[in-house]
Amino acid sequence: MPDVDGPDELAPEPTPDQPTTPDQPTGRERLRRAMLRPSRGQVVVAVLLALLGYAAVTQVRFTNVDDTYASLREQDLIDLLNGLTNTSQRAESEIARLERTRDDLRSSTGAREAALAQAQKQSDNLSIMAGLVPVTGPGIRVTVTETDGTVDVDSMVDLVQELRTAGAEAIQINEQVRVVAQTSFEDAVGGIEVGGQLVTSPYVIDVIGQPRALHGAVDFPKGPREQFEQDGATVEVDELDSLDIESVVKPRKPEYAEPDSSQ
Repeated sequence: MPDVDGPDELAPEPTPDQPTTPDQPTGRERLRRAMLRPSRGQVVVAVLLALLGYAAVTQVRFTNVDDTYASLREQDLIDLLNGLTNTSQRAESEIARLERTRDDLRSSTGAREAALAQAQKQSDNLSIMAGLVPVTGPGIRVTVTETDGTVDVDSMVDLVQELRTAGAEAIQINEQVRVVAQTSFEDAVGGIEVGGQLVTSPYVIDVIGQPRALHGAVDFPKGPREQFEQDGATVEVDELDSLDIESVVKPRKPEYAEPDSSQ
């Protein structure tokens, strides 16, 4: 049995001709070296990985956007378009209705204004005929002066009737009495009572109308001029471009007559 030597005797001693191998680097050391001094290939790989990550994140964001119309089905889009069309048609109908209402209001306003203007004009005409308002315009002035006699009331009434027939629109006697359809003429001491008022010579009759026609109503054969001359009075007629009639008649409320509602 061979002898067993101690531990020192068991380990072989290196020979002078066999070289010693240095210690191999660990994985941690290799990673640390790569991070501190990366190679060109590692840099390229890192850039590519960064671009790939950015593209992935962008794609996810676009995918998460809630696009309402893009997510609708074809039938849903058709229904949506029909709804918009109906809404547009209702809006156009409402606009047309409002425009018709506007036109009707304009037409009604114009009709009312025309009716009011016509009514005002008719009221003015009736007021003039009734002697309710002062008037002005062209016409004649007839001056009848008693010289050798007394003017007969019938001669005065005939003069007024002839003037009305010739188109007289307003008549006034002695600047104090407005002659209208209801005016009465009566004989009185010292003159003639016209509409309840006494007027005396000279009788000044102002008449508004067409001067030439009114003048002819006084001077025709056997007309008012000749009648007044037979009564013993002189007659002068002056045609005027403008004269004023200031006297008016107080309106009276009818006691018996009233408008016919059936007309």
